[in-house]
Amino acid sequence: MPAISEKYKNLIKPDTLWALVDCNNFYASCEELFRPDLKDKPIVVLSNNDGCIVARSKRAKELGIPMGEPEYKIRSFLKAHHVAVFSSNYALYGDISARVMQIIEETCPCEPYSIDEAFCLLEGSLSQNHLEIAKLLRKRIQKWVGITCSIGIAPSKTLAKLANHMAKKENGICILHPEQEDFDEILKKIPVQEIWGIGRRQNEKLLKYSIKTAYEYKNTPEEWIQKNFTISGLKTLRELHGVSCIDIEFSDTPKSLVCSRSFGQRIQSFQELLEAVSSFTVRGAERLRHNNLAASGMCVHIRTSPHAENPYRNTINANFPYPLNDTKAMLPIAKELLQQIYKEQYFYMKAGIMFYGILPAHKVQQNLFSLLHEKEEQETEQLMHALDTINKRYGKRTIKFGAEGITSAAWHMKQEHKSPYDPQDLNHLPIAKL
Repeated sequence: MPAISEKYKNLIKPDTLWALVDCNNFYASCEELFRPDLKDKPIVVLSNNDGCIVARSKRAKELGIPMGEPEYKIRSFLKAHHVAVFSSNYALYGDISARVMQIIEETCPCEPYSIDEAFCLLEGSLSQNHLEIAKLLRKRIQKWVGITCSIGIAPSKTLAKLANHMAKKENGICILHPEQEDFDEILKKIPVQEIWGIGRRQNEKLLKYSIKTAYEYKNTPEEWIQKNFTISGLKTLRELHGVSCIDIEFSDTPKSLVCSRSFGQRIQSFQELLEAVSSFTVRGAERLRHNNLAASGMCVHIRTSPHAENPYRNTINANFPYPLNDTKAMLPIAKELLQQIYKEQYFYMKAGIMFYGILPAHKVQQNLFSLLHEKEEQETEQLMHALDTINKRYGKRTIKFGAEGITSAAWHMKQEHKSPYDPQDLNHLPIAKL
């Protein structure tokens, strides 16, 4: 008999399915795109400052290389097995991600979930051809971008996530539905920590009450789940029954925008810290303008190593007088905020900024005195446009603000293994020979 519960049967939308598209071994796959000689060979990608392994190719996984392992601990192993090691190249990954997302958006309504994942909504007549749509998506992404992906299809986002995990082990596509005869048997094999939305603390609490699998979570009384895990835990339970409780968000406007990096080495001087914060502010403002957005305020964050004898961290924020995406107006604010939290006795290892209250630039409410500064605002807009155009054409930081510093600073990330490929530079494209 199907495992579908009568209690939830009428709540499941028969004409709606979710598909989660997830690019396989994304960072490693992006590096392989520009290095055909590394096809089917072990590849690992390192975190900021070449610290830990954050991505592995299929062959690297087969070698038993663990995720999150510090590179220096297994350096001899990597060399002995001829593993290709890369520093993170976020410009490359972001560009490849944008291409993948564009293909998905042209095929069906979608909501990007991370740099390599997106939820797709299959409705009405589309849902009757969900398998064909999934095959079409995989084929297009593989052919047009060169990245392989896995697709999980289910009546809820949580089940689509689980289906995607299964798809990676099967033929790349997996359909999971409560009406399947083996639905409960499948959930019995899935550890509870694999459920989307179940974090470490929730997992520890569930294990304490002997709830170890997705099947056991699904069959726990609603009253107990809501009492111990609030409304979000209750939504997860219903999603495991196939009831869609987590709506899709089609808005292109993010709630916030973060630019943050760990430093290549510890820094103490205010000037070096200011250069880092200014550089992050410049990058963030560029991204706002690129997406035609403006921010209502910003935060500045600094911290030492958590393992320092007297660790220090602090965050401060300020609202802008009106929503901004003008770099030269933001930089003095960033400096003023940093001055308020900087303490000279510490050696800092990380800093960052966050813009919040983001909204489309064309929706910015004009203030009463805008007309008095209309000409100045137009000149500023033209200046920022010229700056972005030059840097896009001739390379990042071709023209930069003095606040960012004029030399290669100590705070810059350590990237000894960074691939040289810039997706916007034609000279970096591989050459096909017949």
